[in-house]
Amino acid sequence: MIERYSLSPIKDIWGLKEQYQRWLEVEVAVVRAFEEKNEAPKGTVDKILEKANINVEKILDIEKVVDHDVIAFIKGVTENMGDEARYFHKGLTSSDVVDTAWALAMKRAGELILEKLEKYADSLKKLAIKHKYTVTVGRSHGIHAEPTSFGLKILSFLAETERNIERLKTSIKSISTGKISGAVGNYANISPEIETLALSYLGLTPAKVSTQVVPRDLHSEFFNTLALMGAGIERMATEIRHLQKTEVLEAQEPFKKGQRGSSAMPHKKNPIICERLTGMARMLRSYTVSGFENITLWHERDISHSSVERVFVPDACMTAYYMLEKSIYLIDNLIVYENRMKETFEKSYNLVYSQRVMLGLVEKGVSREVAYKTVQENALKAWDERRDFKTYIMNDDRITDKINKEEIEKFFSNDYYLKNIDKIYERFGL
Repeated sequence: MIERYSLSPIKDIWGLKEQYQRWLEVEVAVVRAFEEKNEAPKGTVDKILEKANINVEKILDIEKVVDHDVIAFIKGVTENMGDEARYFHKGLTSSDVVDTAWALAMKRAGELILEKLEKYADSLKKLAIKHKYTVTVGRSHGIHAEPTSFGLKILSFLAETERNIERLKTSIKSISTGKISGAVGNYANISPEIETLALSYLGLTPAKVSTQVVPRDLHSEFFNTLALMGAGIERMATEIRHLQKTEVLEAQEPFKKGQRGSSAMPHKKNPIICERLTGMARMLRSYTVSGFENITLWHERDISHSSVERVFVPDACMTAYYMLEKSIYLIDNLIVYENRMKETFEKSYNLVYSQRVMLGLVEKGVSREVAYKTVQENALKAWDERRDFKTYIMNDDRITDKINKEEIEKFFSNDYYLKNIDKIYERFGL
């Protein structure tokens, strides 16, 4: 991931020294299990921790010779050890260490992402409460439809976020899976009991069946969840991008003092955060392809997945984290123009109330077909002639003979459209 989008603390997980530290955690957990099962002398772990030396440059120098990163790690870390080195990597294969360490990294990254996702949900909740009764035009196909609550728009993003929180919790549990089962996963040189003990020290669970690697469908589930989360953020960002259009301007990204929108046009305030979030959601979706393709490996294992994971696993996690950080800032500082929302109704000449008039006729005994045609005729005239829809309704005898003008006035009230808002909010405990 480029530095521009790399934020601490999640970027700190993916450094080379941190990778070696996780490998050491796995190796030590296995030796600790040996000790507990009396397969290694007491105190072996202490000696290993005392003498283990993670010197990144030295390990890389060794790798240049041996051309194998795990062997280079073992040689570098154990160079100062005595007899205790016999128990370091005993019965293990490289994937036991690498895959279990991947699980640690993804679990820790997932927990940081989950924490941010829950904060994002809190931000959405606050904004939804603030604008519970803020009336705005609802749109379908990009066209004015009927009045709704701006808070209800935000609640739809919150509902999706809550689903993604549950998905993420489930996928974090799935990726918290390691394997210490040997070269082809048959425990020939290490016992299932050692695996269970060692992984328990790391907060992981054993794969029910592994080959030489942890099954990659578990990883794929996690990255699919991140992509779903990104799609939810993109949906929110796309809504704001539309609302920030000059001819709409019902909402707007925060614009900091000293910020500039264009190098050429001083007047510009562009929705750069929302556009960035939209682009990054595309990246998250693209990573799912790599996740799927890594599931199929030859026989018990090949390493076609390895080079791919080294790139997209850290990038996907950091992208998701960055998106959440920016989304929280965006929602917490969103500018909402309530007056512009009211003015928007005039731009479609109050046509958004057409269904109320039609249903009013139906309630008076007019067939739905006749009612629809009568209202549509007036609506199309209002649009073509750019005049208030209500004026046409008030002057159509086919309508006023059935409905008095006082009743018609009520059809153009927004209160009707918000009558069940409280019930929807109650579903969220609000």
